[in-house]
Amino acid sequence: MTPVFAHGSLRLYLLSLLAESPRHGYELIQALSDRFGGTYSPSAGTIYPRLAKLEEEGLVTKAAEGRKTVYAITDAGRAELAEREHELDAIEDEVTDSVRRLADEVRAGVNEAMRSLRADLASAARDASRGPRIDVRQEARDAGRDARQAANAAARDAEAALNEFRQQLRTDFRSQAARGDIPDGVVPQLKSELARVRASVLEALGRR
Repeated sequence: MTPVFAHGSLRLYLLSLLAESPRHGYELIQALSDRFGGTYSPSAGTIYPRLAKLEEEGLVTKAAEGRKTVYAITDAGRAELAEREHELDAIEDEVTDSVRRLADEVRAGVNEAMRSLRADLASAARDASRGPRIDVRQEARDAGRDARQAANAAARDAEAALNEFRQQLRTDFRSQAARGDIPDGVVPQLKSELARVRASVLEALGRR
């Protein structure tokens, strides 16, 4: 932000405020804020060092009133103010220009903030109208992973079923062989049935 007061101008302006009436530091800050319509409010770090310098030069005095320190202009301060009255008129013009400039800066800042807000709202509205974004590639990867997991589970189940069938049939054949009673046509029938079952399964798998 552009400096509000030229070098040395704030010092003289503080004297003019104290010439109106004694004030404590906060009242001086408030008076300046009011003069600038709230667009500028000096900090305590700006005001108090200048008041201390004015006191050091004998242009103001300070006195404690309760917990507050009140500053008042001295005769020497009034004399300097009268001597530099033409400068004070120029400072008043500077203040008027500064108020106008600060108001323009504030207005520009507000306009820029409103433009940014409108852009953000428009972007949010577009995102809402499009709905949640879908990552097609991620969905494809997820679908492929799920399919592989299902196929692996089916393969395990098939292997378990085959192992159970083989174990049961082996037990049946060994028991029958122990009794010496396996008909001649059983083994060819077994091979034929196994070939038929395999062909049927391959057909279901699409691998004829």
